Amino acid sequence: MSEDNGDTTSEAVAVSALSWIAADEKMLDRFLTLTGIEAGQVRQAASEPGFLAGVLDFLLAHEPSLMAFCNETETDPEIVQRARETLLGNPGEEWFSI
Repeated sequence: MSEDNGDTTSEAVAVSALSWIAADEKMLDRFLTLTGIEAGQVRQAASEPGFLAGVLDFLLAHEPSLMAFCNETETDPEIVQRARETLLGNPGEEWFSI
């Protein structure tokens, strides 16, 4: 996957991650269990604000899953992190202000 160039690419990274999660039954079960949503609700939830960032949070919270996704999709882990920040509006940025 190429460098992140804004919201559209960030959404593409998150959608790619969601597709990758959905393609693996064990990963999907883990995702559904941790998020508390049911399989039939995923499509609807994907249109909710913050859901796609939550998908990336799911990967970022478990390094083996993150690295598996990145290796299989040829995505730099930094792009995943930046996509999450873009989708959330880069919360925490105020910590870097002086």
